[in-house]
Amino acid sequence: MSLSQAIETVAGVVIDSGLKVHRSLGPGLLESAYEHCLAHELNLRGVKVDRQVSIPVTYEGLQLDVGYRLDMMVEGSVIVEVKTVEALAPIHTAQLLTYLKLTGLRLGLLMNFNVTLFKDGLKRVIH
Repeated sequence: MSLSQAIETVAGVVIDSGLKVHRSLGPGLLESAYEHCLAHELNLRGVKVDRQVSIPVTYEGLQLDVGYRLDMMVEGSVIVEVKTVEALAPIHTAQLLTYLKLTGLRLGLLMNFNVTLFKDGLKRVIH
């Protein structure tokens, strides 16, 4: 599945920004700290970021506001889920796939900042 060049460009900026935040702060902080710093870095680069975006769930015509929130939606086209876990687990990927399905977006990035090398905590998920 190929993605548009615009989405790939946004993803590249997000990943580069995440790398800068990780190099600056290192592992060991709370998710909220990394999320805030990543949003700040993206804003400095002129990228539109929405944080803690509410996602309603629709089931058989019934819309439920059950408190699901994306960590970040970047440029309205890429979902970013920030983690600070020992290792990314299959449930993290499943959660991101569900968010992609619910929003109709195609690309999500899992970013685990609790790693020594940032690339080891990064996962692209395409729906």
